[in-house]
Amino acid sequence: MRLEFVKMSGAGNDFIVADNRSGQLSLSRETVARLCHRQFGIGADGLMLLVPCRSGKADWAWQFWNSDGSDAEMCGNGARCFARYIQKVTGATERTTFETVAGVIGATFHGERVTVTLTAPQGLRLNEAVPSSTGPLTIHSLNTGVPHAVVYVPDADQAMVQALGREIRFHEHFKPRGTNVNFVEVKGPNFIRVRTYERGVEGETLACGTGLTACALVSSKVHGFKSPVRVVVQGGDELEVHFDTTADGGFSNVRLNGPATFVFEGSIELPAA
Repeated sequence: MRLEFVKMSGAGNDFIVADNRSGQLSLSRETVARLCHRQFGIGADGLMLLVPCRSGKADWAWQFWNSDGSDAEMCGNGARCFARYIQKVTGATERTTFETVAGVIGATFHGERVTVTLTAPQGLRLNEAVPSSTGPLTIHSLNTGVPHAVVYVPDADQAMVQALGREIRFHEHFKPRGTNVNFVEVKGPNFIRVRTYERGVEGETLACGTGLTACALVSSKVHGFKSPVRVVVQGGDELEVHFDTTADGGFSNVRLNGPATFVFEGSIELPAA
């Protein structure tokens, strides 16, 4: 069986996207990992399938896997790419909605940029002292669809993203699920640079939408940032995080705006089961 796919990029976070509205595709964890492999497959940070929404809560739904074949609850850059894919194959014009494990995501289109309205963040924890191989770290945490740790650094270029990111990702403090890890440099008022070690990719990616969103929201608490917050990611793109604050100090109406581009289309023979 051949898989007809589109390769897409959301600020350098790249994805394989395919149409499974017919329900004929059934992908194993091993097949997903093979397809996402950068030497033996197409190469991607994750894979998304378009499927019907059975709950009636949204227009469509997705199936989403990390590059290692593990299930993923949510992905901000992937959500923007998925929305543009929906637009391409279904003819959606101004907006669409789709259901994820984390909840229903709404999207509006602005040319090659997309704004997605994310689910309400949960589990904000600030200024936790966490031991590490480099000494005690001050870590902030927030779940923006998936769990994120936020560490402020003076210079993002010098951040130990791979080594320290992996250590924190598997740290006892974040068991059993682990966490994504973001290293944040404050560039100015309402302006940050973010580098992210992604759980499920097990390495640094050029961007992480839910991660940069977590960093923007945490920065509103730690540094008094106001909406919107500008964020530069490792791939060089600039995104914006918009949000409202609630009376109890939480967040609502969280929106992520950024690019979502088509890279190429193709087909590949799926390995035999």
